[in-house]
Amino acid sequence: MPQLLDNIFWHTLTGPQAHFASGAGEARRYAPGFSPILGFRDLANPDFDALLPFCEPGEQFYVGSWSGTPPPGWQILSETRMVLMVRESTEALGGSPGAATRLSAKDVAQAVELAVLTRPGPFGPRTIELGEYYGYFEGERLVAMAGERMHAGDFREISGVCTHPDFQGRGSARALMTRLIDLQLARGQTSFLHVMSGNTGARRLYAQLGFRDYHETPVRIVSRA
Repeated sequence: MPQLLDNIFWHTLTGPQAHFASGAGEARRYAPGFSPILGFRDLANPDFDALLPFCEPGEQFYVGSWSGTPPPGWQILSETRMVLMVRESTEALGGSPGAATRLSAKDVAQAVELAVLTRPGPFGPRTIELGEYYGYFEGERLVAMAGERMHAGDFREISGVCTHPDFQGRGSARALMTRLIDLQLARGQTSFLHVMSGNTGARRLYAQLGFRDYHETPVRIVSRA
């Protein structure tokens, strides 16, 4: 099972979420509207050419665990490091999520707006279709959210964890993650997540919730030239 995590983008896009993907051969992408992420069977030699018919010029995508030279027709826009963390404990946290609300289509605009502001990672208007997303509202305003994105085997990702800067310090992220962790445990799933290596505050929180580093890899944003 751990080998699924070694190339989780590929195993997700060709596995349980293949109906949310497009591509051919040894390359896949989430369909437009979902998180802009690419997956390749061979991370050492990704087949970017196979994706050309499925990607528009100027579209930007996240690619993990690849550090080679881009082929003609593609360019690297930025590069950083991310850590994949896994929660191996089978102990439920049992916290109360309070008045957390399951997000639906009517909340998409606010979810995208919050993600653009806080930058929790690649997020699109259809991302909340990939799993259960929950949020906290202040009146009619969405101020915090977290949900599920990738899925392969028994592994289920927690993603999109973010809180509006004006509403931080209330424990919203912890409460939402507790709800998701316990939900996934009840299904018999193992929770995992991605976090940027330099985001020490988030990594500290995730460690407190039982997550441990699995591996650290490069992550790049690429685009068709």
